[in-house]
Amino acid sequence: MPSQIDAQAQPAAPASTWEKVKRELKEWAATLAIVAPAFLLFTGLAYEQRVIPSESMVPTLEVGDRVAVAKFAYGYGRYSLPLSLGRYLPLGEGRFFPGTPERGEVVVFEHTHSDRVMIKRIVGLPGDTVQILGETLIINGEPVESEFVRDVRYAPDKEVVIEQVQEWTETIGDRTWTTHRGLRGRPVSDTLLFVVPADHLFLIGDNRNNSYDSRELSGHCPPINGVVDRAGCPLRGDADDASVGFVPTDHLIGRADTVLLTFHRCKLQDGEACQKRVWRGL
Repeated sequence: MPSQIDAQAQPAAPASTWEKVKRELKEWAATLAIVAPAFLLFTGLAYEQRVIPSESMVPTLEVGDRVAVAKFAYGYGRYSLPLSLGRYLPLGEGRFFPGTPERGEVVVFEHTHSDRVMIKRIVGLPGDTVQILGETLIINGEPVESEFVRDVRYAPDKEVVIEQVQEWTETIGDRTWTTHRGLRGRPVSDTLLFVVPADHLFLIGDNRNNSYDSRELSGHCPPINGVVDRAGCPLRGDADDASVGFVPTDHLIGRADTVLLTFHRCKLQDGEACQKRVWRGL
């Protein structure tokens, strides 16, 4: 009787550790080859996430808030590229599919004089006059509608001192937001009269006593007869110490739309309620 042939395959020899590592690396490389371009495309064209590093926009935004930035809101320019790649590439100025910024919107932008990324609120459009007098924001000669809300005590990020401020609301059109005034007992300083040049914006922070923004003269051309109305002058002094001045619309990265989540711990005193910090529209 003929002997039977075993048709079952012999078990393969176990793979070595190095072979397992190579196989794992190949799988990771294939995954990244798909995910990385998709991520860059999404963050370049749709939304990207930015983390708030300072208290200049308190109480609207706290340190550690993660904000969704709509890249398509104002079109696409060199500063719209993900990972701030635009500052390193020899790209021209201008924007594709440009959108129109509006007063009251919160925007993320490239600092006018340095490579920092900033977030502030638009209060002045091209041709507007902007001034703060007696802590009141005045646009085109008209005081912005504002209303006192309450006195608030809170602990700033990574500090043990307790600060006391006044909360005010401001309203332009159908947009209303909350500002802080009177930090450390100081009134908000009066400003010169600013006339916003063409293709530029005037931006300020909601934390009026703790925001380095378009109100500060260090990033501007010298005033003439108490009026600041020019852009593009040679910078005097260190760029890292300059304010943002008038911000060119080309420097816009996108519009901050939503607080996605936060690692900030609410530290209001006296039992005061905190603002919602997760999935909150701006």
